[in-house]
Amino acid sequence: MRIMPRPTPILSLLGLGILAVSSFSRLSVADESTPAKISPHPQAVANTHDPGEVDKPELVPFIVADPKSLPGIVLDETDAVLVGTWQYSTHTPPYVGIGYLHDQKSDKGEKSVTWTPNLPQAGRYEVRVSHCYNVRRATTTPITIRHADGETTVRIDQQQTPPHGKLFRSLGIFRFLAGNRGSVRIHTDGTDGKYVIADAVQFLPVPDGQ
Repeated sequence: MRIMPRPTPILSLLGLGILAVSSFSRLSVADESTPAKISPHPQAVANTHDPGEVDKPELVPFIVADPKSLPGIVLDETDAVLVGTWQYSTHTPPYVGIGYLHDQKSDKGEKSVTWTPNLPQAGRYEVRVSHCYNVRRATTTPITIRHADGETTVRIDQQQTPPHGKLFRSLGIFRFLAGNRGSVRIHTDGTDGKYVIADAVQFLPVPDGQ
């Protein structure tokens, strides 16, 4: 007597199908660690350079596409308050996020970019600013840091290579109160004839005793 194989129940087949679809869905969904798409600052003029059009290709690897991947508290240009007309560019890497802003070499003394962090606790923080660099940049870019002990203005040479990852330059260590009572402002006074760059700022907590 021949023993016929028992048919596989239709529900089992459906279950396998659902499992397969479910597995495929999990594989096709982007990893949760993928950085979210960054939208340009709504008040900035759009970038005019095509993707891949850069003057220093060797510096492309130093671009930090995701600001959240950096240590400390990092605010990109998308988090800043702009005064005056600033324009996006990606022509000179490196930069943080989707690009950097420049002042178009116009209306000097009337433009600024201000970042106001929401610091989780009071204490001392090293403040760093990122900028790309070349001979077309301003050599006396003024940056004002508002901190717990008042205001400090420093001038930086944006033609020089930043020492931290060819991207960030330290402005010093300052004491801040918790919350959003401090700020960093790049302005354009005294920078005639050269581009001022605004990209990102970074606040790194400094442990007591250092």
